[in-house]
Amino acid sequence: MKNINYIKLLIAFGSLVILAGACKKELPSTSISDSEALSSPASLATATLGNYAELVNNNYTKSGHFLMEYPSDDVAQSQPSSNNLSACYRYVTQIPTGTHATNFWVQGYHIIAAANKIIAVIPDNSNSTLLQLKGENLYLRAMVEFNLVRMFGRPFTQGNGSNPGIPLISETTTNITPARSTVAQVYTSIIADLVKAASLMTTAKTNIYASKEVAEALLSRVYLYMNDNTDAITYANLVINSGRYTLLQGSAYSNYFSGVPENNTETIFCVKYTTTQDQGIASIGSLYYSGLGPDGKGAITTPGGQGNTGYAEIYASLTYYQDLSQNPTDLRLNFIAPYTISGVLQYNKALTPATPMYYITKYSFQQGVVTLSSPVYIRLAEMYLNRAEANAKLGNSQAAIDDINIIRTRATIPTLTQAGLGATSVLSAVLEERRLELAFEGQRMYDLYRNNLPMVRNYPGTQSLDNTPTTNVMQTVLPTAARVINYIPQTELALNPNLTQNP
Repeated sequence: MKNINYIKLLIAFGSLVILAGACKKELPSTSISDSEALSSPASLATATLGNYAELVNNNYTKSGHFLMEYPSDDVAQSQPSSNNLSACYRYVTQIPTGTHATNFWVQGYHIIAAANKIIAVIPDNSNSTLLQLKGENLYLRAMVEFNLVRMFGRPFTQGNGSNPGIPLISETTTNITPARSTVAQVYTSIIADLVKAASLMTTAKTNIYASKEVAEALLSRVYLYMNDNTDAITYANLVINSGRYTLLQGSAYSNYFSGVPENNTETIFCVKYTTTQDQGIASIGSLYYSGLGPDGKGAITTPGGQGNTGYAEIYASLTYYQDLSQNPTDLRLNFIAPYTISGVLQYNKALTPATPMYYITKYSFQQGVVTLSSPVYIRLAEMYLNRAEANAKLGNSQAAIDDINIIRTRATIPTLTQAGLGATSVLSAVLEERRLELAFEGQRMYDLYRNNLPMVRNYPGTQSLDNTPTTNVMQTVLPTAARVINYIPQTELALNPNLTQNP
């Protein structure tokens, strides 16, 4: 895409994906026309399935994961990477031509444009079947916009949304060189889409599709990010009280990410990968885990050296593992697989000091396949924690602690009391529980920066390569730092004079 302004291309010609294998580079003259492709309810349903299939594209889910999770303090990069991973992790090495930021921008706007085509042709007085499809595409557009604006725009709580966000492209947009809307304008658009989507969707589909509760769950998160705590609670309550979801317990929770995604009663929305879509060594899980493999030396569920079943170069950070291990009964320790030999923890010695190899399994072992996973985007535990954070900020301390304790009880660790917190604020307790519960799911850095808190990395990892001496592992990233957000892709700036670059 070096010579194409992707937004300009999408507005000028449209981009409808009818089947998962449709080619985005197909010339307009040889494409199926909108009138043909969107001429019946069946074709609209097929096109919508194609839009969900676009989420599986590595440029969206994989690059998006790197951008959302690797800048956190939950993970440690153990060695420099020839991929753009180091730039995602280390902050200071980001460049305007970064691969993953460009990938996500291009794929994100591709999905938005495809959703716009369906939204445009379904009137609001259509039957319930068509309105369901319209609502699902409104959700997809809002979700992608939300991810884009938090990657490329500063947190809403900085400047109350007055900072530059992303270009807004709707079904009625005709300007082929749109400027960036403010963060507040983007959030307003996202909320409008999600509210409307929730009102249109009347079918309770499985968690790999949008539904009323999926839109409401994302609204809870969006309002929380805006510091609109009352509305964050309102929408969290709607999802919690809907009766559609339950927190997994015991062994079911310990094996949360290994089952068939649609059968998981806690997942609200995930990006479904089937066994035939396993990415193998190119998967997200490959960076987090390597098993012994089918070589006669052990099972894939036994942690092994790098390169057996995965690259295994991104680990749980030492501080995360230490915090989690304060309660040895914590079921969330099941999502960490320390690589040991004869009971001795192994270290990756590519750096000095060496990095302890705490493998992460949240992206491994779906349906028994070592590198297969269907990344979870929203789940019920987050709704309790959204409500807890919002109540803490509203001064409803006991209500916040009650929700924290629902999550802690499920994890089989001691509950908290206001008296027992001592000098620790209730909000701090909520944020710590969010860290323990939602680790590696792309939320930690946003939880810190939107609350005006720094990212403190004081553990072995490649951030030390930016220090003198390189044995100094400390890295503190302030919420106001420039690289808390990504550069706008240089390819877009070169062809759109109305776009401005992030400092």
